[in-house]
Amino acid sequence: MINSVFFSIGPLEIRYYSLLMVLGFILGYFILIKFGREKGIEKSVLEDYFFYLALGLIIGARLFEVLFYDFQYYFSNPIKVFYIWEGGIASHGAMIGAFLVTFWFSKKNKINFYTLSDLVVIPVALAASFIRIGNFINQELVGRVTDSSLGFKFDNYSGLRHPVQLYQSVCNFFNFLILFGIRKYIKLKEGTLTWLFFLFYSSFRFFTEFFKDLPLNYGFFYLGLNLAQWFSLGLILVSIYMLRK
Repeated sequence: MINSVFFSIGPLEIRYYSLLMVLGFILGYFILIKFGREKGIEKSVLEDYFFYLALGLIIGARLFEVLFYDFQYYFSNPIKVFYIWEGGIASHGAMIGAFLVTFWFSKKNKINFYTLSDLVVIPVALAASFIRIGNFINQELVGRVTDSSLGFKFDNYSGLRHPVQLYQSVCNFFNFLILFGIRKYIKLKEGTLTWLFFLFYSSFRFFTEFFKDLPLNYGFFYLGLNLAQWFSLGLILVSIYMLRK
């Protein structure tokens, strides 16, 4: 049995999910500041950007979850929209929010869009890894039943299940390591890291989604693929096209 609550004071609960999300943002902040300074961007500008980026990530991720994945639940329990610490954020929505914020901020401050996006995709990949661990501790988005040695017994679920949240956590961390290494040892054209991030993330996400056991009323399914897989396929094609350009 996994206890998802780190500690509680009366009705107030602090969950591991929230702590992991905060840890991801803290590490992301320091990585962004370090990389930004190497590009000659002032710390004050990067701090402003990080503030708006955090808002864009959280709002985009939550709205996408509410509108596309579990609208009926949140429509019936509107106050739950604000209970982010309980889980329920969509990474594709976070990407849309981050993209829009980065585009707006780069125009506002006369910074090349790819200069900022190449900086931010690396800490975003790391933060995504922590959030997937939070999904595992929350016992949400569990995998299909399996008899493999990797099977895990989740509370309130029958049989052993693929810990798909950990599969995706490892993939996101691998994405972080690849991008970090490429940035450090290989000089590339601006924008390459951005589209490599989308290509790696979407490819990993597409294949690991096959291990998930999602109810048919969660988002939508078409031709045996779920919503996340269709978005991932689209991003894979766009990423390949942009990398070829």
